[in-house]
Amino acid sequence: MREQGNEERVTELTGLRLDPYFSGTKLMWLAENEPNTWALVESGRYAVGTVDSYLVARMTRGTWHVTDVSNASRTLLFDLEAGDWSDELCSLFGVPRDSLPEVVPSWGEIATTDPKAFCGLDLPVAGILGDQNSALFGQTCFDVGDSKCTYGTGSFILTNTGNGVTRSDAGLLSTAAWKSPDGELTYALEGAIFVTGAAVQWLRDGLQIVGSAAETEAIAATVDSSEDVVFVPALTGLGAPDWDPRARGLIMGITRGTTRAHIVRATLEAIAFAVRDVIDTMPSPALTSLAVDGGASANNLLCQIQADQLGVPVERPQIVETTALGAAFVAGLGTGVWASTEDLRETWALDRRFDPGGDREGIDAAHKKWRDAVARSKGWAH
Repeated sequence: MREQGNEERVTELTGLRLDPYFSGTKLMWLAENEPNTWALVESGRYAVGTVDSYLVARMTRGTWHVTDVSNASRTLLFDLEAGDWSDELCSLFGVPRDSLPEVVPSWGEIATTDPKAFCGLDLPVAGILGDQNSALFGQTCFDVGDSKCTYGTGSFILTNTGNGVTRSDAGLLSTAAWKSPDGELTYALEGAIFVTGAAVQWLRDGLQIVGSAAETEAIAATVDSSEDVVFVPALTGLGAPDWDPRARGLIMGITRGTTRAHIVRATLEAIAFAVRDVIDTMPSPALTSLAVDGGASANNLLCQIQADQLGVPVERPQIVETTALGAAFVAGLGTGVWASTEDLRETWALDRRFDPGGDREGIDAAHKKWRDAVARSKGWAH
């Protein structure tokens, strides 16, 4: 599709890139490799959708086939400006538009569960948000420029860009953040890093040099630095801002003096470096602080390294599972538990603030060495 010159138009409409990461390309693969299944989609027997649309369909015994803008905007089939499915994109990817779910607001009266399918309960489905968008909502990032980073299997940096689509020439994705019941669309820029927490899991399960993810802070703290060991965890390719699905992981700078502590510390540094790469490409206004969440945000050393790399404070809330919190927030708005997003701001509470420090010249030099290693990781798989 790229060779046929389609990517520029796809990016213009969707804010995304042509990449195996997104749903549209997966559906093309399905059509080519599972023709019997795809024939049932084309005949109207099967529907296609996102994980949330599947869950709602199951909970409602198929009565509702719906999704919200945050999930729809990650399919390569959604027109960001129009706020709905694109006939042009559906044609390009060969996906019948009537097989797709209806796009509804992110909260409000969305659907009702069927007791026969959902634990005997008749309950409203009052909120739908995609994973990272929900974390942005849970961090109460309601103003333009508010940013958060979720450290999970991967790391995802989102910045609220308000009611207009903001484009990036630096590998960031334009996306729909959420849609209110009155039809107001809020957009965001996202930097998706595929492997961060998964790199720690690899240390545990693959290399078996740590017993648990929680140990990494103490192990890494036994050395003052990684001693120029650099780990690029491109275990499934590179996401933003480099976007190279053929990149592969590498560990450089190993000497006879390298220990597991250096490799563990290099892993934490890699997470912070990768987040800095994304933040460095974000448009103005300049970042003044970064709200963090997700499992790895409990690692104090990682948060401090992150603050040092960014040169701005890193703020960790008391509730770090903000994806779940954001889902609760939209459900609460949809059912009247809270009257407005302003009420939600009052629920956010700071756990700890990490102020930047260290030798700026040395910090920047370490990041430059990381960028050199990233360049060497590219194009390895063919």
